[in-house]
Amino acid sequence: MRAVIIEDETAAARNLKVLLATSHPEIDIIATLESVSESVEWFRANTSPDLVFMDINLADGNAFRIFDHIQIEAPIIFTTAYDEYALEAFKVNSIDYILKPLKPEDLERAVAKYTSLTAPARAELNQRIGRMAERTRNKTQLVRVKDRLIPISEQNIAYFYTSNEQTTLTTIEGKAYPIDGTLESLYGEYGGEEFFRANRQFIIARKAIKDISVWFGSRLAINLTVATPERIIISKARVPEFKAWLQ
Repeated sequence: MRAVIIEDETAAARNLKVLLATSHPEIDIIATLESVSESVEWFRANTSPDLVFMDINLADGNAFRIFDHIQIEAPIIFTTAYDEYALEAFKVNSIDYILKPLKPEDLERAVAKYTSLTAPARAELNQRIGRMAERTRNKTQLVRVKDRLIPISEQNIAYFYTSNEQTTLTTIEGKAYPIDGTLESLYGEYGGEEFFRANRQFIIARKAIKDISVWFGSRLAINLTVATPERIIISKARVPEFKAWLQ
């Protein structure tokens, strides 16, 4: 049985390999991938494995961003440390999920579910995973305005900003709304092709970038199409990463 691990934490990937080698030596780990971009590239260049172990939050964004580019035909066992929303969703859209830190009995249960699947059941599973990916791509952020909740679509978000432990969402129209959640959790949801973590204060949308200025010390200043509460600066160390994302 050929399997792929998609996991950006080296220790977690190593632990999973050890557990699999102990309980299921018939599973051959043919690749360990750390990011959305690396996963997309690998699946485009290789034949599908029999099984995929996939973390939810990767180095460059939410793992469901992978499905924006490719269709993974193999059944998937999701792993996560804390994403409760994802846990609820994945209960009906994958073979199983495993909560970190991984336990041998949880892994055994998940692999047993895979081995019991018939070919028609696997086809139906893949269809459900695809539908879940589509819903994730079209997600909305609920913001509170007095006694109402207003959904803001991903396509209408210009940037997220945090200051004094308060996170704010600003739309393409320039309207700002306080929201729950940290930039870390938001980047886990939105990070990837369309959103970039500029610094500790900002996550910016590609569509909101107006132009870029060279700043002191080989840094970059990002100007958006809407007003921002402070200048958005990309550090010298992160300039190559930002340029690669933008291109």
